[in-house]
Amino acid sequence: MNRVQTEDFNVGREYARLADNPACGAVVTFVGKVRDFGDNQGVTRMVLEHYPGMTEAVLTQIEQEARERWPLDQVTILHRVGPLELSDQIVFIGVSSAHRKAAFAACEYLIDFLKTRAPFWKKEVTEADAHWVDAKDSDQQAAEMWREEQ
Repeated sequence: MNRVQTEDFNVGREYARLADNPACGAVVTFVGKVRDFGDNQGVTRMVLEHYPGMTEAVLTQIEQEARERWPLDQVTILHRVGPLELSDQIVFIGVSSAHRKAAFAACEYLIDFLKTRAPFWKKEVTEADAHWVDAKDSDQQAAEMWREEQ
């Protein structure tokens, strides 16, 4: 299940959906949050935008790629858009599988490719100004490592 939404999500509820299967041996989740630093120190809030329709298609595509690489049961990718305050949840990635190694690897793969391929844009707001965040080389390098493993 993939969703782009403005409203917050409940991690416990999302975990319960992933774990509701007697064949499930592992559930791995990742939650990304708004922090008080990024490209600049003193971030006070963040605004996230996306390309509707295309964003969801990319999320579906990276989920399918993960399913082709690992034996997965349930996959959940949730990403918020709009204005977000410090400590707000931004993204939830959840994966269940019969096997822990598959669940861990798939969860990391999904967040690495979400950050490099999904059309989301982040604006960091500080007391002094606001600016759009550039793509990070470290995110691209993380995604490249997965390509090298194929």
